[in-house]
Amino acid sequence: MISFGSSSRVWLATGHCDMRKGFGALALMVQEVLKLNPHDGNLFVFRGRGGSLIKIIWHDGQGACLFTKRLDRGRFIWPAEAGGAVTITGAQLSYLLSGIDWRMPQETWRPKAAG
Repeated sequence: MISFGSSSRVWLATGHCDMRKGFGALALMVQEVLKLNPHDGNLFVFRGRGGSLIKIIWHDGQGACLFTKRLDRGRFIWPAEAGGAVTITGAQLSYLLSGIDWRMPQETWRPKAAG
C-alpha cells in the first residue's frame, strides 16, 4: 500500500483528458492549465473521455509516480465543468477508486439502538 502524506491534497482535473499522455505531459497540464505545481506532493487525477479510465500523478519528493485504473463496469463519477480542478479528500478518492459516487456516499446500515 502506498501512503500519501496527510498534507497532500487530491485534485480532480475537470473535463476529460487524452489517456495516451504520460507523467511528463500530465504534469505540464497541471502546471499550464490548472496553474498548480505538479511536484509539490499533491495528487492530480485525470479521467479519459469514456469515463472508465483514470490516471493519477504524484511526486513523492524523490520521483514521479503514475497510477492508472480502469473500471470493468461503470464509469468514474466526475465533475461536469471543464478546464479547472476540484479538490477532494483522501476518503473521497478512495470512494472514487472503488467506483462509488464520492459526492454523496450512502451508508447501507446504521444501528437504531444500542441493545
